[in-house]
Amino acid sequence: VQLVESGGGLVQAGGSLRLSCAASGFTFDDAIIGWFRQAPGKEREGVSCISTSGGSRNYADSVKGRFTISGDNGKEPVYMQMDNLKPEDSAIYYCAAQKAHLIREDYDFCPFVPNEYYYWGQGTRVTVSS
Repeated sequence: VQLVESGGGLVQAGGSLRLSCAASGFTFDDAIIGWFRQAPGKEREGVSCISTSGGSRNYADSVKGRFTISGDNGKEPVYMQMDNLKPEDSAIYYCAAQKAHLIREDYDFCPFVPNEYYYWGQGTRVTVSS
């Protein structure tokens, strides 16, 4: 299984980027797909996630209203549209995936718990200049 992120880059504050997550050896139907990010010296944090069956979404408070995750038809790739980017959004962004029935705990929404996701991409770097 391989997850591949793309779409990162350098953008000015206030700009937009769209990240995509594609997979080989893994189908996105009935899955939980999450986007996480990690900035230098900081822990990995959940940004957004989606349940591809049902379409429920979850966003970190820091990105609500600015980021949008899509991909609720179970077809790859899963996208994350990032608008009104801020310098504090600079990080390496990772796509993560797990089949929904293998999520171990019950959550109201798709979780920002890295250990719940088995498959991870290599990451794509996002740099937002001020």
